Amino acid sequence: MSSEGGPPEGERLNKVLSAAGVTSRRHAEILMQQGKVTVNGVVTTEMGARVDPAVDIVAVRGKVVSLIADARYVMLHKPLGVVSTMSDDRGRPDLSAYQDDIGQRVFNVGRLDADTTGLLLMTNDGAVAHRLSHPSFEVEKVYAARVSGEMVTADITALLAGVELEDGIQKSDRARLLGEPQQGTSLVEITLHSGKNRIVRRLLEAIGHPVIDLHRRRYGPLHLGGLTPGAWRELTRLEETQLLTLAYQKQAEGSTS
Repeated sequence: MSSEGGPPEGERLNKVLSAAGVTSRRHAEILMQQGKVTVNGVVTTEMGARVDPAVDIVAVRGKVVSLIADARYVMLHKPLGVVSTMSDDRGRPDLSAYQDDIGQRVFNVGRLDADTTGLLLMTNDGAVAHRLSHPSFEVEKVYAARVSGEMVTADITALLAGVELEDGIQKSDRARLLGEPQQGTSLVEITLHSGKNRIVRRLLEAIGHPVIDLHRRRYGPLHLGGLTPGAWRELTRLEETQLLTLAYQKQAEGSTS
């Protein structure tokens, strides 16, 4: 946000909120007067406040809003066998075809193994991609895994209590069996926030149930739903707001509801 007393910099906050499709200029002023708008975590009530949409983090009622006009946030159902890179020196199918279809250069946020299917976020918002992909930023994720063998309650208990792996004790936040074992296999749902490499596969293998199929159902606030393998869609406005609020939650703190 521009400093007080200096020459005007950036754009007027009410104009930026209106251009972003959040609300009208007049209603933006009302929200500001009510103390429901923050800039970089600071309640902003000054009608002439100016911001830099490319830098400042603006939240309305505690929810971060996108101020980048050409920002794209895409949910892809990554199919089996596709590697989470834009090119592959081994000639395997990669994400470049989806980038071409989307029609804009986008980045994948994190990765899914080639043999893991499900929700993969893609965006041209480099700041958000960097934040959510950083090892210190642990987003909650939900997986469904088909494993070898008949899992029992003790296996779920072990996943929740912690399993000794080569990089220390690791555990899931939540775990539950889905239905009854069938033909020597079991289906388990695992929720965790760890971003460690192949963590779900390593946990399950360590308790004697190697993964046969692995599928990511949820990433943070985003649910894959009925999106078919290979298909993609833009995030809804609500999903976009939820994602940005997750990415910038610390900067959004301080606004009132």
